Amino acid sequence: MANESLKIVIPMAGWGTRMRPHTWSKPKPLISVAGKTSLEHLLDMFKSLPDLDNSEFIFIVGPFLGELQIPAFVKENYPNLKAHYVVQHEMKGQSHALALAREYLRGPMIICFSDTLMETDFSFLSKEEADGVAWVMPVEDPRRFGVAEEGADGWVKRFIEKPQSVDNNLVVVGCYYFKSAEKLLAAIDDQIQRGVTLKNEYFLTDAVSIMIESGAKIRTNRISTWLDTGTIEATLDTNRILLEKQDKQANKYTGTQVKVIEPSFIHPSAEIRNSTIGPYASIGANCKIENCQIVESILEADCEINDSALSRSLIGNQAKVKGRGDGHVMQLNVGDTSSIIL
Repeated sequence: MANESLKIVIPMAGWGTRMRPHTWSKPKPLISVAGKTSLEHLLDMFKSLPDLDNSEFIFIVGPFLGELQIPAFVKENYPNLKAHYVVQHEMKGQSHALALAREYLRGPMIICFSDTLMETDFSFLSKEEADGVAWVMPVEDPRRFGVAEEGADGWVKRFIEKPQSVDNNLVVVGCYYFKSAEKLLAAIDDQIQRGVTLKNEYFLTDAVSIMIESGAKIRTNRISTWLDTGTIEATLDTNRILLEKQDKQANKYTGTQVKVIEPSFIHPSAEIRNSTIGPYASIGANCKIENCQIVESILEADCEINDSALSRSLIGNQAKVKGRGDGHVMQLNVGDTSSIIL
């Protein structure tokens, strides 16, 4: 078992309803934030793994958009990645998704949900002795999430999904390590047989609690930076934080009568005239922008924006916006290939 390669499972089969209209035309992980897709930021997180080159990625994708676009994107941008794909046709929850990937899961594994971006160093896993590790972060109000309840000995006693109380604020951020995929799958089988669900979905936290009941030793690993790309507002907030961390010298842009207020990202292929970009603006490849002010917004590739003042906006691929040119600041949420004339 020690010779088994590390499996990194990324479940991303959800419908992404909170990211409409963008998820009508692409899976949520392919939405841009701070100059890259969320998926690229996520894969960048794993660079600190001790044996990344020998690791295998299992992407659990949704039908239609996911099964078509995710493999094509990974093949084009990560041609050397050892990747497998599993399609989850029915949205029965996290544990159900992992059970579908059973044929690829042996030995040590990481599970990381696709809208979880965090700062962590995975290098400690080469010496990890616990049966499992859950990444956690204290938050002010944990009731929308799952929390880890630790015992006096420091081990996790159980996980509670969407707790009623705010007393325990150690939120599980959506990343786990397990020494044995087989033991997790056995717990998932037990969970499904028992019918342990919340709102008709099988949550992973319940499966891990069953592992603990069977004697598994699970610990937490605390982090201080956890970024969410699950909603439009959260994605714009994450865009802001990631831009603050970027190398300012890497994104120098010069154009005709263009003022860039840092931090911002502008793809070198963008064409901008007579405009102010930033702060906290992310401009994708081949965008054409004229007579605009773009603040705290994400413009994906191939947009055409004219005579507009945008703030806290997310504009999809190949979208066109023509404003009134009167300086009135707008907040827009425009899907791919859409056209708006104001």
